[in-house]
Formats: sequence, structure tokens, C-alpha cells
Amino acid sequence: MDAKTPSTSALVDDTAAVIRGLIMSGEIPIGAQLRQAELATLLGVSRTPIREALRQLQTGGLIEVVPNRGAVVRVPAPWEVREAYEVRAELEGLACERAVRLITAETIDDLRATNEILRRKPGPEAAKEEAARATASPSSYNPNDHFHTVIHHVAENERLARVIKEINEAFPRNVSALVLRDNPRHRDENYAEHERIIAAFVAGDGKLARQEMQAHVINAGDQLARWYERRSATVFKG
Repeated sequence: MDAKTPSTSALVDDTAAVIRGLIMSGEIPIGAQLRQAELATLLGVSRTPIREALRQLQTGGLIEVVPNRGAVVRVPAPWEVREAYEVRAELEGLACERAVRLITAETIDDLRATNEILRRKPGPEAAKEEAARATASPSSYNPNDHFHTVIHHVAENERLARVIKEINEAFPRNVSALVLRDNPRHRDENYAEHERIIAAFVAGDGKLARQEMQAHVINAGDQLARWYERRSATVFKG
């Protein structure tokens, strides 16, 4: 079958999506080598779609080819993170402003409940409740992502939500969760920032909701960039 036929192209896209998901979740961590033979066995496909999928992910900037190591999950440069989050702040601010006139009391309750999970110190009880919510709604497997995704959905602009998602998928999502888990001060700040966003929704103040979200995303990007600054110095050692 020709490599460019629709069925083969779909296989490559599906394969890339699965590998991307493994990277996003942290099952394949940053700095890890991506061996074609191992991935082919894991996914039950030949090396050809694996090879093409890795090229696709390389083009998207999620992986890179390093001399003597081959394809590895790329460690983003801190300046890349800050630039991306600067753009994301504007887009998510717009989503908040749009969502103010559309959000329901039920959705606000969902945001509050999700934020309460984020407030708690990581432990068995928090993990148990998070797992229960994830079963009910797959998008809530990561409470912080769920908080933001709910707002994108309420904003009712598919193109806006898609562009925000593309920015988010430039970086492994599990790292953002690690930053919150390992930094109690940042976790408290994150909770307080979410509360101010919720308060703006309750007040019906679109301009304030936009400003609060912009400040929140900029702060999150700065914390993430700092994490990568520390991590980039050690990830390839040993």
C-alpha cells in the first residue's frame, strides 16, 4: 500500500496521538529515548508508522533528535514556555470574558469543587476523589486542566479552544501537575487565583474575569519555566 494513502495516513496520525498522550501523561518522561522497536511492540504496529509518527512529533516540537541518542522527549527552553504562556494568557482571558455571559450556576459549582481538590495537600483522599471525578468525566483526570477546559467549553468558540489546546500540548501536561504538587506555595497561589476567577464569574464581570485569568496564566507559565530551568541542567545526566 502506498505510504500516502488515507488509511496509512490515519494510522500515522493515530500512532502519533498515542505517543503524544504517553508523553503528555508523563508515562514517557522528558529526556527519555523513544526507541522505535519498543514503541512498535507496545503499540502493536510496524516501525514504519512509528517512524513517521516520530517525525510528526518532531515537527511539532515535542521531541528532538539528539546525536548518539536518537529521538528523545524534548526539554523545552524556559523562554519558550514564557512566550507560549504569554499567548495563552491572552487567549484564556478572552475565553473567560466570553464565558461570563454563558456560565451557569452548576458550572460554577463544578469549578469550585475542582479547585477544592487542587487546594488539598496531595495524599490518598485527594487521589481517591480525583479518581472518582475522572471516572465520571474523563477530561477531569487532571483537576487543573479540567478547571481551564470547562471555561473553554463554556466560551463556545471551538477555534479558540483548539488553539489553546495546541499551545498546551506543546509541553507535557504532567509537568504542570508536578509543579503544583511539589510547591505548596504555588499550589496555594493557584487556588487563590482560581477563586478570584470564580468570583469574577459570580459577579458577571467579564473584564475582571479576563484580567484575573491573564495574571493567573502568566504566573503559571513563570513557575513552569522555573521548573524547566532547574530540570534542564540535570535531565540528560547519568
